[in-house]
Formats: sequence, structure tokens, C-alpha cells
Amino acid sequence: MSNYRYQGGGGGGGVGGVGVIGGRGYSGIEVRDMHPHHFTYVSQFVKYMIFLLNFVFWLFGGLLLGIGIYAFKDKWEEANGWVRLETIYDVIFNISLVMIIAGMVIFLVSFSGCLGALRENTFLLKLYSMCLLLFFLMEMAIAIICFVFPQYMNSFLEKQFTDKIIHSYRDDPDLQNFIDFAQQEFKCCGLSNAGYQDWSKNEYFNCSSPSVEKCGVPYSCCINATDISSGLVNIMCGYGVQETPVPEARKRIWTSGCIEIVRVWAERNLYVIAGIALGIALVQLLVIYLAKTLEGQIELQKLRWSA
Repeated sequence: MSNYRYQGGGGGGGVGGVGVIGGRGYSGIEVRDMHPHHFTYVSQFVKYMIFLLNFVFWLFGGLLLGIGIYAFKDKWEEANGWVRLETIYDVIFNISLVMIIAGMVIFLVSFSGCLGALRENTFLLKLYSMCLLLFFLMEMAIAIICFVFPQYMNSFLEKQFTDKIIHSYRDDPDLQNFIDFAQQEFKCCGLSNAGYQDWSKNEYFNCSSPSVEKCGVPYSCCINATDISSGLVNIMCGYGVQETPVPEARKRIWTSGCIEIVRVWAERNLYVIAGIALGIALVQLLVIYLAKTLEGQIELQKLRWSA
């Protein structure tokens, strides 16, 4: 081997062995570097695995960001350059803005992972692993609250979001489409335990409203809103339903609130949801482990270069 130098003379009294790096071994051999000149501690598999995983999320984040910007621009033009963003709820209920924020976070975090792995930059890798760890802890906190304190979560959602979502139904077309989709998919109406009576809090569906929709509910609450033969949606199917007795209303619309329906659905599919959540958590932990491993390998390589 060309990377060691023999020191003449007698060794110690011990058996022959491999010498220590930069020092004298038992056999009198001083080993300066046992590795060939082109050796690197950085694993190419770990490096490009992190890069490829984050490249996929980088593309997804860019796509999400692009769709959000397009949707927000379209909404901005329809509203003649005015979009209400006065409170945190205005941001949360603005679907296009939520997509923009989520897309930016995914884009930037995955980009730091891509660039950090490709350029072997420990600062970007540390930033990346810290962000992933923060996301992981937040997800675990939400999961614990949802599974351990489901009734508390129900009460919190009803108290914080019911009135604001019901009031904003006609103000934001994206939010309106989302609510209609949720009510149709989960076969519910309204949000809280009051069910379809929640819509009395909306200025268009309130019984004192001068609107033709007074005492009604959105068409997405109707059991049979679509005529199968024609494929047309009867948007008037929920008109006046708030004035009818509950047994009569149940023949026309779904009467239970969506929060309770979603909670029951989640309990019925608990193992599936838990399995998906566990899979996501394990993937996050694996990527964090890979990032920290690559950091350590880069530091070892830097020490080798400085030696």
C-alpha cells in the first residue's frame, strides 16, 4: 500500500497490528491515511436519495404554488382588485391563498433539501432537517389532540369556525365550492350539532331575509339535488326547508352537521387513517435520518481534507 511509511527499528513488546492514523502502530508502521486519494466518506446513495425525494416534492410545491397564484389572480380580477384579508380567518378560508402558502413552504423546504444534498451544504441540510422535525412534531401534536380529545376538538371547531364559515358562504366562490363538495360527499348540512339550522345564520338563508332563498339551505344539502335523467342540478330543492318539521326535512335534505359526521367517519376508518399517518411519519423520520447521516458524512470529509 502506498499510503503508509515504514519506520525502521524495533517495535514494542506487543503483537504486530495496524497502526493508528497519523501515529506509530505496534509494529512500528505509521499510518497517515489508510484510504486511497479518491476516497470520500459521503455516500452517493444517501446523497441522491435525498435529492430525488425532495425533487419530487419540489415539483409538487411549484405546481401547488402555480395553481394557487392563478386562482388568486382570477379571484382578484373578479373582485375588481379587492380581496378581504382582515383577519386570520380570512386567510384560512381563502383556498387559493392557503394553496399559495402551502406551495411556498413545500417549494422552499424541498429546494433546501435538494440543493443541500446536491452541493453537500451542511447549513441547508440542517435547515431542512429542522423544518421536517418541526412539521413532524406539529403533526404529532394534532394527531394526539384529535385521537385523545375528540370531543374537545369538536367543540373547538364548532365554536371557532361554524359562524365564520356560514357567514362567508356567499362571499368567496372557492369556499362555497369547497363547502358544497364537503356536504355532498359526507351527506351533511351545516357544521355544528344544530345541523341544517346553522344556515339560519347566513344572511341569504335567514328566515327574515328578503332573498328568495330565505328559510332554505344550499342545494348541496339535498338528498336528491340532481335529476339523473337530465343531469341538471335543482338549486331550489332546499328552499323553505327550515320552516318544516325535522321529520319532514329529513325526507328532503341531510340534517346532521358535517363536523360530527366527519368525526364518526374518522372513527369508522380509524385503522386506515392511523396506518396512513404512521406511514407518513416513518417516511419523514427516514428522510430526517438520511439528512443527518449525510451531514455527518460531509463533516468527516471536511476533517479529512483539513488533516
